[in-house]
Amino acid sequence: MEKAKISTKQLFVLVVLFEMGSSILVGFPLNLKQDAWISVLLAMACGVMLFFVYYRLFLYYPDLPLTGYLEKIIGKWPGKIIGYFYMIYFAYLAARVLRDFGELLTSTIYTHTPLFFLMTLLMVTNAYAIQKGFEVIARVGELFFAVVYLMAIVGFFLIIFSGLIHLEHLKPVLENGWLPIIKTTLKGPLTFPFGEMVVFTMLLPYLNKAKKAKIVCITGMVLSGINFTIATVINIATLGIDLFIRSPYPLLSTISKIQLFNFIERLDVMFMLYLMIAGFIKVAIFYYAVVIGTANLFQFKDYRKINLPIGIFILVTALMIAPNYTEHIKEGLEIVPIYLHWPFQIILPCLFLMIAFIRNRNKKSKTAAS
Repeated sequence: MEKAKISTKQLFVLVVLFEMGSSILVGFPLNLKQDAWISVLLAMACGVMLFFVYYRLFLYYPDLPLTGYLEKIIGKWPGKIIGYFYMIYFAYLAARVLRDFGELLTSTIYTHTPLFFLMTLLMVTNAYAIQKGFEVIARVGELFFAVVYLMAIVGFFLIIFSGLIHLEHLKPVLENGWLPIIKTTLKGPLTFPFGEMVVFTMLLPYLNKAKKAKIVCITGMVLSGINFTIATVINIATLGIDLFIRSPYPLLSTISKIQLFNFIERLDVMFMLYLMIAGFIKVAIFYYAVVIGTANLFQFKDYRKINLPIGIFILVTALMIAPNYTEHIKEGLEIVPIYLHWPFQIILPCLFLMIAFIRNRNKKSKTAAS
């Protein structure tokens, strides 16, 4: 692992920006219509409970990343194999996020620019940041955090003062009961974005105050969940149900409706600036986790030697992930949660925690007996 340390404030910032990331772009549970915000709140609560699994594993092995303590939990070679699959999983998620933002840019602002060119620019920026180290990524996130929140607050008040919010669009509440909400939550918002906190099992050892990891991460998750809920409510109240479920980028549609004093309008650039910041941070975290995890698995002394090859792999994967945007979204919302998110975010970590608990209990029993 890189010899780096980050502060609790920096970890908090990274968690918030990571969680909000692409979820604000394509993570809204549209099929629930006016009840979408309830699903987000429920997912946040379940996500916090799931994080306790990751945190407990961290407490057992505070100096090791996921790829390190898997070998201690399930054995050297099984641990390496599962760790290798986790690296592929994180690389795939980095590619998905990269494609999300590339598709957004080509369909809105840079309509005549090749998708490959835009994604390459983002990957080159990320590769440079990772080459500089995790502390640099954390400091960049800390700097961008203030910009993101300033834009969010300004945008929120502009929407209100423009008279766009119509709270009657939020009715009726629980029109179809709790069952559809629970099903959608388990398949959607729980795994994306809240379950993606599993990537922080690779990063928590960098925290300079390990005892504060729990409160920092949970606070970050709750804040991002509240932000996500507010964004969902504003989208529904502004766009109405029909436009909300039909819009590929609901928040962009909402912001484009802002008109105030006959000259404050066309504020899409605020949304795009936020997305570039969020996209950079989210891809960087997944990308960095893959780099240090691979270096750990294959015993590379300097992780920077594999930085560029892994970046190229992520870029190629993003290009090949789906033939078009429709297939990309369908794959991400219907296939990935069941066949990738649930095993890697929920089933395997819970299994690892049970084994770690048994191993540590037996170890304590032998120590007491001796």
